Amino acid sequence: MMFTTVKNKIEIANMRESGRILGYILNNLSTQISEGMTTKDIAELAKNELKPTGGLPTFLGYDGFPDVICISVNDEIVHGIPRRSKVINNGDIVSLDFGVTFNNMITDSAISLIVGTPKNKKHSELVSNTRKSLYKGISTVTDGVKVGDIGNAIQKTLDNYGYGIVRDLVGHGVGYNLHEDPNIPNYGQKGTGPMLKSGMTIAIEPMATLGSYEVIQDDDGWTMKTVDGSMSAHFEHTVLITDDGCEILTENT
Repeated sequence: MMFTTVKNKIEIANMRESGRILGYILNNLSTQISEGMTTKDIAELAKNELKPTGGLPTFLGYDGFPDVICISVNDEIVHGIPRRSKVINNGDIVSLDFGVTFNNMITDSAISLIVGTPKNKKHSELVSNTRKSLYKGISTVTDGVKVGDIGNAIQKTLDNYGYGIVRDLVGHGVGYNLHEDPNIPNYGQKGTGPMLKSGMTIAIEPMATLGSYEVIQDDDGWTMKTVDGSMSAHFEHTVLITDDGCEILTENT
């Protein structure tokens, strides 16, 4: 797997457009999801919203993945396959993970939300605090940052709330390919790991649980779930590293 490269101006412009499309669609989906919909209904919305933009669905066919978006519910952490049989209920935690390719350049982003009324305060706190950990990780990013610096900031935030930090699934470089080196774990020690440079693009994506950090793959060969059935949340942004910080490419503005 290639190590993520420093992008030129044209590649960055294409990633900005990819990220703009992606952020816009995820935001739209978040306002349209309601109790009684199926995860396949949501996937169809994503597909239809993407069609007129000039972007392509990165996930469709990736290693054989059968749909345009991953939709994971409650104890499902990531890689959930949209299904007509999977109905969204009031209080469900729904995670949407989406990738867009524009002029051959890829961005990747995810959000988690609670549909209707949260079942309890712990669920709404899990979602908001996992999102907070994403931005803590992003706040460390600048020219010369080490991968361990990013992971450490995320870990400190999630440890503070006593959450399980998923270890088997990690952030990654992104750009020409959906997954590029280096891996970016959501834990780590400051000053360790590969150094990242201005012009590189990475996807930072904390995944947290209310129980164990251990995961298990479902029988469908894709969906990753918490081993103990505990609730989970997942947030992700693609960022461009700059000389003095970073630019979030997938934020809906």
